[in-house]
Amino acid sequence: MKIEISSHAKERMAKYNLSEKQVTDCVNSPKIVVEGNYGRKIAQKPLNGYVIRVIYEENNNSITVVTAYKSKRERYEI
Repeated sequence: MKIEISSHAKERMAKYNLSEKQVTDCVNSPKIVVEGNYGRKIAQKPLNGYVIRVIYEENNNSITVVTAYKSKRERYEI
């Protein structure tokens, strides 16, 4: 499935020093996916003591990454 990354997500990725590969890997092979607001999904995956969270929307044949960030692992317990 095609993955598009919004400009907002790219800004957040730069802020948290996340690469496009890390974000797409999180979407393609998450440890867990939870339901978010507005029908969005949140993919989560551990990374070096942190957790990557990628909020995305699924459309017919594509995924649009709305935002992505790193957080302390304890906060989301995965």
